[in-house]
Amino acid sequence: MQVPAGNLLEKINYPSDLKQLKVEELKQVCQELRQYIIDVVSVNGGHFAASLGVVELTVALQYVLNTPYDQLVWDVGHQAYGHKILSGRRDIFHTNRVYKGMSGFPKRSESVYDTFGVGHSSTSISAALGMAVASQYKGETDRQHVAVIGDGAMTAGMAFEALNHAGIENSNLLVILNDNNMSIDPNVGALKEYLTDITTSKPYNRFRDDIAHILSKISAIGPDAFKIAQKLEKSIKGTLLKRSNFFEALKFRYFGPIDGHDVEHLVKVLNDLRDIPGPKLLHCITVKGKGYALAEKDQTKWHAPGLFDKITGEIKKTKSDKPQPPKYQDVFGHTIIELAEANPKIMGITPAMPSGCSLNLMMKAMPNRAFDVGIAEQHAVTFSAGLATQGLIPFCNIYSSFMQRAYDQVIHDVAIQNLNVVFCLDRAGVAGADGPTHHGAYDLAFMRCIPNMTVSAPMNEEELRNLMFTAQQDDMGPFVIRYPRGNGVMVDWQRPMKAIKVGKGRQICDGEYVAILTIGHIGNEAVKAVAGLNNEGYFPAHYDMRFVKPLDEVLLHEVFKKFGKVITVEDGCLEGGMGSAILEFMADNNYSAQVVRLGIPDMVIEHGEQPELWADCGYDANGITNQVKLLGIARNEHIIAS
Repeated sequence: MQVPAGNLLEKINYPSDLKQLKVEELKQVCQELRQYIIDVVSVNGGHFAASLGVVELTVALQYVLNTPYDQLVWDVGHQAYGHKILSGRRDIFHTNRVYKGMSGFPKRSESVYDTFGVGHSSTSISAALGMAVASQYKGETDRQHVAVIGDGAMTAGMAFEALNHAGIENSNLLVILNDNNMSIDPNVGALKEYLTDITTSKPYNRFRDDIAHILSKISAIGPDAFKIAQKLEKSIKGTLLKRSNFFEALKFRYFGPIDGHDVEHLVKVLNDLRDIPGPKLLHCITVKGKGYALAEKDQTKWHAPGLFDKITGEIKKTKSDKPQPPKYQDVFGHTIIELAEANPKIMGITPAMPSGCSLNLMMKAMPNRAFDVGIAEQHAVTFSAGLATQGLIPFCNIYSSFMQRAYDQVIHDVAIQNLNVVFCLDRAGVAGADGPTHHGAYDLAFMRCIPNMTVSAPMNEEELRNLMFTAQQDDMGPFVIRYPRGNGVMVDWQRPMKAIKVGKGRQICDGEYVAILTIGHIGNEAVKAVAGLNNEGYFPAHYDMRFVKPLDEVLLHEVFKKFGKVITVEDGCLEGGMGSAILEFMADNNYSAQVVRLGIPDMVIEHGEQPELWADCGYDANGITNQVKLLGIARNEHIIAS
């Protein structure tokens, strides 16, 4: 649904239009831009609080920079809605995150103003530094390069690596630290405490404002005035904060902290920084959810609230008269507490997603046994490995696509040492509106090739509980449990847990002519397909494999001895996934059958609701039905044959 823009905003289609305004008019632009984001997101959904917090910064950057020639890189895309609206996409903003609509994140193929595709955090400084070095190499000395990174993203190792490198490159790079003390959940760690010290130090903030005036008085000293000024400022910072400035230790010129909601001052500062060479960091203090009181008060809840009444703040949820199945993440959250109450060895770990994966339930119930380690997936895995060496059983809950960032640690620190770390991979398979950067397409393939690894996927909530129970038994080694975003299929899910034999699948129903082999939640689409096919006179068999490693070879021998036609179905990539594993088994055992593999094809899958994407990829109930009909036997032929 199109939403009208304010008087000034409706005239701004590109940054060049914004530059025609007077500086004094930018406050009104900010008010209108903030209101426009509220109006559109309230009726269409999407990320919310982060973009509200950087409205003034966004307007100031587009006013000062010569984008797209100047390179502006946003860390993640939660904070880039204002950027998109001001760079030619206001008219399509209502399609944000909708199937075949605008991406919710910066995307190079969508606009020249999106200089770098993002979705996972902490990449902006590395990317912007690469751009800056390239410009320097090409002689483009007038080109600006700006990375806007949230303080939560600054906790990741990659951000530190980029800062460390950037400090020794004499490139034209400005890092803007958007300091709101939040990522999705509140930030954790020593860097957060350090930034808070800088922000709240009253003596430093008071003296910082006086430094320029003091130094201007000593300009008559002569050519060494600038060096003296630098030493004096560093001395004051070090004395008042009782530690040297972290960023200046990395050879960045540090500026701030400044008010990230004073657009006129931001414009002045950004204009001044254009003329200062070398790596610079501007520290801006902002409020996540700025301008919408409820979002300012509860920033985690309003990170991505869904549809809501912008007047009352009521978040609109689908209501049903009947009990509904829970989300898989909540099944995990409640089950790990049950297990931990019975097993004192169990610990919970997540990299900055406690509410997203529901580990926050354990953090509240058992605060000394559940850890949010910040946006640091590599550390989360090796920290878990360290716990495991001491006889504890860590459940390391990481979104499937985020686990890609810690692959070396999975192999080197967990698998080679055969440590009992349980990896619970949330958001496995196509993840919905977040799109390609968040789809958990590859975990079955990249986990099953690792020695010592068990790789499993539950078809429903009861199976998730049973797999979690199984994984915490003694000497299980590295254990993967992957499950999707969203709801399961069982209302009555809190049943007593029991161990599952590792590598053991199960038969859902017997049949003839065609066997359907599924793994994980997508097996429920096969159940729907089989029910419909039975009504039409087709009777395929259905098996839930449960494990892609180790495979249930007894079950597979049974299948290939009985069926000459097999369909594999997985909510994961076809290259190297379960279907590939089945073909390998067939070849290794000299079976001959017609095998059709359904799953995510070898292409980038865009954003959309999960059922839309399943259908696009051809492995929803309709896709499975069509394949059975292509391979199977028609109803009248079945009657004759019987």
